[in-house]
Amino acid sequence: MRARIREIADELLGRLKGPGPVDLIDTYANWLPIQVIAEMLGAELEDRRAIKVWSDDFALLISASTRPALVVAARGARGVYCLQRTMRRLVRRKRANPGNSLLDALIAAEESGDVLTEQELVSNALLLLAAGHITTTNLIGNGLLALLQHPEQLHLLRENPNLMPQAVEELLRFESPLQFTGRVAGRDTEINGHSIKAGQTLVLGLGSANRDPEQFPHPDRLDIQRTENRHLAFAGGAHFCLGAALARLEGQIALDALLSRFPKLRLADPRAEWRNAGVVRGLKRLPVYLH
Repeated sequence: MRARIREIADELLGRLKGPGPVDLIDTYANWLPIQVIAEMLGAELEDRRAIKVWSDDFALLISASTRPALVVAARGARGVYCLQRTMRRLVRRKRANPGNSLLDALIAAEESGDVLTEQELVSNALLLLAAGHITTTNLIGNGLLALLQHPEQLHLLRENPNLMPQAVEELLRFESPLQFTGRVAGRDTEINGHSIKAGQTLVLGLGSANRDPEQFPHPDRLDIQRTENRHLAFAGGAHFCLGAALARLEGQIALDALLSRFPKLRLADPRAEWRNAGVVRGLKRLPVYLH
């Protein structure tokens, strides 16, 4: 996917115009990941803006939004319904005209004579579409903001583009796109003197763990040369993010393409405007000057 992701990045960046402020969330970070995952699924993108709106509505259900519960429920239900309807049409089209996409592979998958039902296919496609772009959008946006707020690190990265993989790992640690996750204890255990019973639900602070001074020296410092960087931005163990390799690749290419094309990129507004959500951390907008 590397060459194709770079093509998509260059296409999106080629549409950006100056000299006034440009919102990189609305024009770039929102669209690169959704186009990549849609192409992987074999989905058409005529209504990609609608798919983006529905995915954002769907994300409200899992993001611990601070909006009123009725708004979250109504918008979340709309998002799930519209995405399911779109994915159902796509599954039926793929069954009639098979191709070589990820969704085609799921349709063809078989184990001991058992295949996925239409609802299972739709649910997995919906999850891949939503999870495959929302957090990656935030990785790109959060990472760009962190670099622009730390000009010495941005300069270091420009001078040493080979540091990009390391830089993306540090940006994932420093401004984790996913701040919390939930787990259920499989057995009785004890952590730091606190007793936890089997079956209890735990909320784990991934963002907090990624600033743990016992694990990371100077945890509040952005350091793209950090070598020991066992962050939990993708969780861990059996629950490690299925799309981690794709997210890393998109983050590296998106940042490299942007910084290469616009060497004088700078913030138009130093104040960060974050979305009203506790679980998913991301920017509402990121206005910059390109030149």
